[in-house]
Amino acid sequence: MDGFGGESEITRRSDNHHPTVWGDHFLAYANLSGANEWEEKEHKDLKEEVRKMLVISPSKSLQKLGLINTIQLLGVAYHFEHEIEESFSEIYNGYEEWIGECSNLHAVALSFQLLRQQGFYVSSDVFRKFTEDQGNYNKALVNDMQGLLSLYEAAQFKVHDEEILDEAINFTTTHLKLLLPKLSNSLSMQVSYALKYPINKTIARVATRKYIAFYQEDKSCDQVLLNFAKLDFNTLQKMHKRELCDITRWWKELDLANELPFARDRVVELYFWCLGVYFEPQCNVARKILTKVLWFVSITDDIYDTYGTLHELTLLTNAIERWNIDAAEKLAPFMKLFYTALLDFYSEVEKELAKENKSFRVNFAISEMKKLVRAYFQEAKWYHGNTVPRMEEYMMNGIHTSTVPDLSTACWLGMGDEATKEAFEWITTEPPIIVASSIISRLLNDIVSHEREIERGDVASGIDCYMNEYDATKGEAYMEIRKIIENNWKDLNQRCLKPTTVTRVLLMPLLNLGRVSEFFYKDEDAYTFSKNNLKDVISMVLVDPIKV
Repeated sequence: MDGFGGESEITRRSDNHHPTVWGDHFLAYANLSGANEWEEKEHKDLKEEVRKMLVISPSKSLQKLGLINTIQLLGVAYHFEHEIEESFSEIYNGYEEWIGECSNLHAVALSFQLLRQQGFYVSSDVFRKFTEDQGNYNKALVNDMQGLLSLYEAAQFKVHDEEILDEAINFTTTHLKLLLPKLSNSLSMQVSYALKYPINKTIARVATRKYIAFYQEDKSCDQVLLNFAKLDFNTLQKMHKRELCDITRWWKELDLANELPFARDRVVELYFWCLGVYFEPQCNVARKILTKVLWFVSITDDIYDTYGTLHELTLLTNAIERWNIDAAEKLAPFMKLFYTALLDFYSEVEKELAKENKSFRVNFAISEMKKLVRAYFQEAKWYHGNTVPRMEEYMMNGIHTSTVPDLSTACWLGMGDEATKEAFEWITTEPPIIVASSIISRLLNDIVSHEREIERGDVASGIDCYMNEYDATKGEAYMEIRKIIENNWKDLNQRCLKPTTVTRVLLMPLLNLGRVSEFFYKDEDAYTFSKNNLKDVISMVLVDPIKV
């Protein structure tokens, strides 16, 4: 059977994905205006006031650290990058001396967290002063709510060989959970949220929206900061709505959702994914390109994972390797539509980037797309041959099926001049940061979709490969896989510390891809089952403005 001309005779697997939960909702924002004159002036004035606060707060003080932390949590740090970097350089230069005299757990943990977050390496030995002879944390700390929460967040930035931080996570998690019933409603919600989504493993826009609500309840809340954060959030939300309106229109005009009904129709969720990678105004072009790349990746996944026959997939893989419109001739009708749209899209991106002499970037992106397709095809061959690969073989292939190498390259396509040819050459060598992010993403996805994939008779996942190779139970496999994920987070944290091969501007989207995976695959495959909890989260970030 050659895969077309006799569709009715082919038995196809299908996942019966639920339809889009958003429909045309975002098309309504076509004429949404930006900030009005009053809002623009208010935004400018408040921004200046916050800048002054930053500059006049004493350097190397808990006050300064607290202010920077609040600015970051409120999602407005992107306005003050220069001032914040200068402050951290000052704090870092006198850190040893300053922190050596400090016995306040909150201050020590917060300074450690903020410096590591900014890429400065500071030693975890600073926490030894809070431990007893056996290395356990002092029992007296269990009543220091603020200190425990700060230590919990700081320990998420751990790298390899930092047992003191491994222990910190166990200690703080246990005692924060015990403290929950005794806390006020607002504080209890904040701690519960942190336990589920620590700062280092969440989507910034979601965390910002949540934190603004928590901060508002705080008695020591600074009204200027709060008003600025609310106004800024709403201003960005309008911009994001307009972007999503454009993307929705593009997607409607392509009409592939109707032509390929077996594929997940998730254009809003994909845009939200990109928002997790970068939300700032200057990334608007990059976001639009990345959303569209993600959309093609999602369809490719559904074609290879369930819908295409092995013969059809062989033809499609060969066509993508050739990357030439003539190669479409042999494809099944539904694949021809997809393939043509794919080539057209990359060709359009190339034309746009050529205006700024950046068209060289597209070849790197196409090359990664080919690698992704090869990896998907390998999975299809394993499935059709009833093969359970060895764990190492599965993981080597899984680096690409995680989609992270492809998306890492794609997320730089629309970025500024920092994304040089050298940077793209570096990313194609699969540096450790990409490998770590890929493994995290691949295995998180494997854990949450394992039961469903067994039901529909899917290709072996990392869980199956581990159970098969090591004769392990499902529970043992889950535990081991979680350890592998944890170790790769240590790698990821390590690779974000200075000195780095590429600039921080380029590194952050790569780190954020790992964070987005953590968020989307926390309890379930929220991308595939987006009508569950994800719908409310997207509404909170992209639909409902904050009441000012």
